[in-house]
Amino acid sequence: MKSSKVIVIGELNVDLIFAGTGIRPEPNREKLVDEFRLALGSSSAITAAGLAGLGLEVELVSIVGDDEFGRFCINELAGYGVGVGNIKLDGSLRTGVTLSLTDGSDRSLLTYLGSIASVTPDLIPASLFEGASHVHFGSFYLQEGMRPHWAELFRRAKEAGLTTSFDVGWDPSEQWDRERLKELLAWTDWFLPSEEEALAIFECSDVKELVEHLPQRRGYVAVKRGSAGALVIGPDGSLTEGKAVKVVPVDTTGAGDSFNAGWITARLSGKSDSEALFYANACGALSTLRIGGAGSLNLQDLNRFCEAERQPE
Repeated sequence: MKSSKVIVIGELNVDLIFAGTGIRPEPNREKLVDEFRLALGSSSAITAAGLAGLGLEVELVSIVGDDEFGRFCINELAGYGVGVGNIKLDGSLRTGVTLSLTDGSDRSLLTYLGSIASVTPDLIPASLFEGASHVHFGSFYLQEGMRPHWAELFRRAKEAGLTTSFDVGWDPSEQWDRERLKELLAWTDWFLPSEEEALAIFECSDVKELVEHLPQRRGYVAVKRGSAGALVIGPDGSLTEGKAVKVVPVDTTGAGDSFNAGWITARLSGKSDSEALFYANACGALSTLRIGGAGSLNLQDLNRFCEAERQPE
């Protein structure tokens, strides 16, 4: 590995997290919740914070409104050790917001896009890849300003010697933009969808059918399956399964993004598929033990957590 610097290019927003039992709203009814947090949100930012917590040098490229939420996001990222010199404050935009309703086992999301869709190639410095080893982004479908440009960006990253990864997210329109996604996968080392997303994109009914539906030209596909663990499909069609790490979750917000951080860190350090799956699943599980997705990963806690999981019962 030539360096441990990771470039994350992506959306940035706040999460308003309401946690409790019976969390689903009902018309003309008022319900009380157990907990509330204003937290750093977005797949890209939570992954970036996780990577920094795991000891990597991380730089985030993004844009937010010149407002209280935008400045909150930048301050939170800086506090987690993420480089923020390439985040633009734009007074013509309002920072995006996601309302997350979580009961511990799952969550429902309502998102106001605001600046989320406003990342564009002109925000990316020509010198950004210098000294870096990897580039990642989240939320393929929400990042409307970048969607036509990801394949070319990843092609340039690969030619510069970097590895590449992305987390697709759910498509609110459920159109899936399959041809553009197929083009991007040709330049992607690690594609990191959830099971539900992967089945919808590739029109399968079972995760193990994905091998037959994936494009031939692609890298690894690591499918996040929640309580069922994760499954990695190699470029040659080989399957590697990883069991979930059993915990009692408090909030699942950002668990998949923490999995991403664990997988990227493990693979950049040379771990095998099975070792990387264990590490990534542990990161995802650890992140569910507190409210909010960002800031839940650090090497000391993770090593202790992994050591306990490896002990015989």
